Amino acid sequence: MFTVTNEVGRQSEHGLDDIIHVKALSTDGLVGLSPIRQMRLALELNSAVRDASIALFRNSARPSGILKVPSGRNPQAMEMMKLAWQAKHGSERAGGIAVMTGDVDFTPIAMNADPTCASLHTTPVDTGKYLVNGGKLGNVFVYVKTGLEGKSFPAPTEKKVLDQQGCQYHPHVMGIQVGQPLSIKNSDATLHNIHAMPKSNQEFNQGQPIQNMEFDKTFDKAEVMVPVKCDVHPWMNAYMGVLEHPYYAVSGEDGTFSIDKLPPGTYTLEAWHEQLGTATQQVTVAANQTVDVTFDFQPKTGG
Repeated sequence: MFTVTNEVGRQSEHGLDDIIHVKALSTDGLVGLSPIRQMRLALELNSAVRDASIALFRNSARPSGILKVPSGRNPQAMEMMKLAWQAKHGSERAGGIAVMTGDVDFTPIAMNADPTCASLHTTPVDTGKYLVNGGKLGNVFVYVKTGLEGKSFPAPTEKKVLDQQGCQYHPHVMGIQVGQPLSIKNSDATLHNIHAMPKSNQEFNQGQPIQNMEFDKTFDKAEVMVPVKCDVHPWMNAYMGVLEHPYYAVSGEDGTFSIDKLPPGTYTLEAWHEQLGTATQQVTVAANQTVDVTFDFQPKTGG
């Protein structure tokens, strides 16, 4: 039996056949939360997660171990140890040296032994640095370096996506235009942080501790290349070529690439590889002409 109170305070009783009971989220299991309160709590949680992630990973901070102290330490001793640690280290002073006195044990954390990542791969993870198939080299960024001066190209509104999936960046190498939105997402059920380290653009270092978290970024200046890494998983890295124009490509696993709709003219093409460096060629393209270009990268010697 349900007792219903209307807007003027009058009560009436109704049986199960008269009532549709839609149970809302609740903190006590009895009284449901209003949709407005649910939204407020969700926003507060999202803000707290964001602030904690920013504080944790500011200046490339990386948790590396656990400090263990005897259970018999008094509150004063614990507070002194806390202050000593924060003064030399802390999330905003990553890389400092803290000297801990007394009976303190340090147990290192193996950051490359993430159980979630390990469960996703039964074989060793391929870093993508050398993607070679029959002598053909993949993950090479090819772009028009010169020849487009004086021309302007509006930034596309279509988002490019950099995904963290299987504890790897996808794609490993990509291109994007200045001002074009970049969506960075975490498809894994584990913590990642996205640490972009440009020289001309604004550096950012942002954590994504929850699966399916996503945020957008844009670049203001052309830059080839912008390296990206995950400070939690040291094998994770990616590279982005930021250009003022759309004439670029990334070679596939078969080593081929295509730069479409390039206006007639003479251009310098540059091919970039993260380990083998760069190579350039000059090409002249006529109207409705297809030009074949081959870049030959030689292996580095001496390791």
